[in-house]
Amino acid sequence: MKPEDINVIIATDCGSTTTKAILIEKVGNEYRQTFRGEAPTTVEAPFEDVTKGVLNSIQEIEELSGRKILDGETIIKPAQDKDGKKVGVDVYISTSSAGGGLQMMVAGAVKSMTGESAQRAALGAGAIVMDVLASNDKRLPHQKIERIRQLRPDMILLSGGTDGGTITHVVELAQYIAAADPKPRLGIGYRLPILYAGNVDAREQIKEVLEEKMDLVIAENIRPSLEKENLFPARQKIQDLFMEHVMQQAPGYKKLMEMTDTAIMPTPGAVGEIMRTIANQYNITVIGVDIGGATTDVFSVFGEIFNRTVSANLGMSYSISNVLAEATLPNIMRWIDIDMDEDDLRDRIKNKMIRPTTIPQSLAELKVEQALCREALRLSFEQHKLLAVGLKGVQRVRSISDVFDQSDSGGSHIDLMKLDLLVGSGGVLSHAPRRQQSMLMMIDAFQPQGVTQIAVDSIFMMPHLGVLAKVNPKAATEVFIKDCLIKIGTCIAPVGAAKIGEKILDYKVTLPGGKIVNESLKFGEMILHPLELGVEVEIELTPTKSFDVGGGRGKVVQTKCEGGVVGLVLDGRGRPISLPKDENERKQKIREWNSVLRIYPEK
Repeated sequence: MKPEDINVIIATDCGSTTTKAILIEKVGNEYRQTFRGEAPTTVEAPFEDVTKGVLNSIQEIEELSGRKILDGETIIKPAQDKDGKKVGVDVYISTSSAGGGLQMMVAGAVKSMTGESAQRAALGAGAIVMDVLASNDKRLPHQKIERIRQLRPDMILLSGGTDGGTITHVVELAQYIAAADPKPRLGIGYRLPILYAGNVDAREQIKEVLEEKMDLVIAENIRPSLEKENLFPARQKIQDLFMEHVMQQAPGYKKLMEMTDTAIMPTPGAVGEIMRTIANQYNITVIGVDIGGATTDVFSVFGEIFNRTVSANLGMSYSISNVLAEATLPNIMRWIDIDMDEDDLRDRIKNKMIRPTTIPQSLAELKVEQALCREALRLSFEQHKLLAVGLKGVQRVRSISDVFDQSDSGGSHIDLMKLDLLVGSGGVLSHAPRRQQSMLMMIDAFQPQGVTQIAVDSIFMMPHLGVLAKVNPKAATEVFIKDCLIKIGTCIAPVGAAKIGEKILDYKVTLPGGKIVNESLKFGEMILHPLELGVEVEIELTPTKSFDVGGGRGKVVQTKCEGGVVGLVLDGRGRPISLPKDENERKQKIREWNSVLRIYPEK
């Protein structure tokens, strides 16, 4: 069916605990999300058939919409009107992270070069990377073999060597994998898929070592030369192998694959797809984050470069104790403006870990949860920036003394001054009691610079839209902008340092109708201008000579800003954010910012 002929779409996302279904219909000339349903995922006992949960979630949409979609366990296609009643859909699509999603091990000849490239390829395809194996990772051969045996991944990605370069290291890694003879996590009746995406000259030897023991698939080299990274073919193969091998073993997935009109995508891969689609359609730079109970995913699109990272032990329930351990207590306490001793805070965090489905019952609990969220997001973003870098091993001329030094990596692709859109997803952000809280959590964690639009995913619809982008990019984009994204507002953050109370920015806002607001921002101050959703204003920003808002230090910037549920926030706290060292002053300042932005109810 041609994209323009698709008018009614049903999409499901099979999560580890919940299967979420949405109905998308063409209303007039535009696509809109009209109804949604949820049901428990049924991949585990006693059902052991993922399609049961899918059908239950679609039944809920049937009841809400009045549209007959199912005939027994069959989805009626195409959409039609029968006796004045709406029947069927044109397309059914799905994503999945049930059963733990796609779990991979990657191996590369050199850890900081092909190892990192392999990691980027796997993460971009929607995988959780369990370990990165490399010739120079300082583990002894028997330790590497034991590690491969222990992990039992869904598949392995092996890379190494530039085309025409040495083949010794990558063949050695293949021999370790062959010696380990790992068994797949799901199913015992099939051979573990292994994708080779390394030096083309090593292919024959890799076949000799691995072809007898594993299901070997060959892809283009992910690092054909030191200066080039070629991740797309490997990512496509990973998703194909996920469908053909891994999903075939999960209970009920064979039936689900027969029901869908396009390949099932791993949930994180689908979220990455919608991020890329939006960035390309609107020619913007995007950072997205999905914070869950156990993991936090960060996505970024800057130009042609897409990156995704998974912080596997940073989440808001199951792994909340790990947030405490990695962030440290002082970093969590710095965001809390109430008197609370350390033992009390630790007890609250442990309670959340052992009762992961509970939600805050008091204002104090909410403040603790949101302080933890800031730190989980900050740490995840720091990890993301470490992987989202230029290619390592590329020789760069910097000075006569280090002209031959190849140890330094390229700089990070993440330039916050060039960031156009920051999108948050996950319960703690999407379902915060006030949108102001979501906005401030993201500002505090990511510390955007210059002019940045901030939004949240209303009901975690991004996976559905990512797989829809493969079928109908227009429908995916329209629903993303109109129904999925809740635009919270715009953050304006001058970068620099000054004394508290010193003027750092003059700004002029030209409102619709011609009214002009002329005001100043002082260092350490936050200002909120309510600006309604859909309202766009002209703004002129004049920073002082030591501050930058996107045009360079002291340079005037003229731009347009869009409103949102919260509005226009001017953040004068500098970058990195400057918090007073004195405990009482810090609490007072946080209370002041919270009051200005109306973060919590006033007493």
